[in-house]
Amino acid sequence: MDLGRWASSPISSSSPQAHMGTGSHRSLMSTWRRDARLSHLKQTVHGITSPNTANANRMDAAVALIVRLGISMDVLLIKRSTNERDPWSGHMALPGGRWEPGDSELQRTAIRETFEETDVDLTKDSLGLGKLEDVRPNNPMLPISRIVPFAFAVPPWTEALVASPEVESVQWVPIDLLTNPENKSSTTIRSSGLSKNFPSYKVNGEHVWGLTHRILSRFLHAYITQPQ
Repeated sequence: MDLGRWASSPISSSSPQAHMGTGSHRSLMSTWRRDARLSHLKQTVHGITSPNTANANRMDAAVALIVRLGISMDVLLIKRSTNERDPWSGHMALPGGRWEPGDSELQRTAIRETFEETDVDLTKDSLGLGKLEDVRPNNPMLPISRIVPFAFAVPPWTEALVASPEVESVQWVPIDLLTNPENKSSTTIRSSGLSKNFPSYKVNGEHVWGLTHRILSRFLHAYITQPQ
């Protein structure tokens, strides 16, 4: 799916819209595309879009920052399962994962991993908004050297579920919750016998910190400061 273009295909039998005809579905999509918040969202991402300056390799990963536009605007987050072999074990994160040779580009990595982890199919009703700025781990011992975020918008009937043993839970988090100063916090992480504080968002008793916090912070700052 090209960035900035709509992807639309027949809805599945499990979709809340499955009982509707094609005309009704198209009408819903047409109405959604006129949502003023979508225009603001596209302008936000356009202002912070970063070009792809390097070829993908096994040290790269891609994540999907998915915004669902309904009554509220929600971001999809996952909680990774506990796994002693996973350096991000138990972390709150955006869906995504490591690039594989079968992926034609890193955007395809984000799309594939999102479907494998959450059953959200970004090749269907979605809008690819753009590639955000790369983030790089501060710890050189991690198995990933670059994380490439891609932003997408999806309509309000989009549902997510736990579709992989690598994921413990999924949740749609309102942007208003993330931008609320009361939910800005910090968390203490112990590593190699040392303790360090990291900024975080507090979400339903969980801390969103580290690389995910960095990606969300850049996006949310741009969204808040983008003129309406």
